[in-house]
Amino acid sequence: MTTPAAHALAQYASTAGNLSAGIAIYEHGTNPQDWYSWVGERLPLDGDVIEVGAGTGALWSRVDHRARGVRLTLADFSPAMCERLSSVPGATVVRAGATELPFPDGSFDGLIANHMLYHLDDPAAGLREFARVLRPGGRLAVSANGRDHLAELMELGARTRTTVLNDFTAETAEEFVGGSFRDVVVRRYPSDLAIPGPEPVLRYLASQGRPPLTTEEEAAVRKFVDERVAADGAFRVRQHAILVTATR
Repeated sequence: MTTPAAHALAQYASTAGNLSAGIAIYEHGTNPQDWYSWVGERLPLDGDVIEVGAGTGALWSRVDHRARGVRLTLADFSPAMCERLSSVPGATVVRAGATELPFPDGSFDGLIANHMLYHLDDPAAGLREFARVLRPGGRLAVSANGRDHLAELMELGARTRTTVLNDFTAETAEEFVGGSFRDVVVRRYPSDLAIPGPEPVLRYLASQGRPPLTTEEEAAVRKFVDERVAADGAFRVRQHAILVTATR
């Protein structure tokens, strides 16, 4: 069986396309304030800040770190992601894994890890490394999904699902973070998804590291989603995302 880290490597090392396609499903959120803007209002943005597992850098299209005087470092293990991150203005980009950050102890005032800890084989080791590179009193912000997150989408793709995650979830995040940090606060993002048709669903399923759907499977997905849209006005999907903040 593959591990969470090995699965992430296969999915994201050589392309940013899978992550971009996966993120696109959230364009159908029911909260008019998207996730990144909501998170941006609650981040530790002062002094030297690093985002670990920064992915496509989508957060920084919503948050103007330069206006805040933040000295921003972006880290990701993926060469493809680092290439994408190089377009974020004023940011230093470093290729690095979350459990082996190439920085001295106490290098940063803030650290952000947005929906990435569940890809590590050992999330507690990642949190210990985050604590190491933060200064005393430094602030942490990490996010996670609940076990019921996108449950309706996962049920559609269950027969071909290959996503491999660890047990860092919305339900366990407070305990994990509390092992290395204090003053832990958990906030849930208030939103679900209302998807208008089958195409966004099919693109999402294709982005998740699963074998391509067969012609019959794709037809079944289309039929199911179309029926839900006809009955409810949209294919309604649960979203369960949290932001956890804490102090070093």
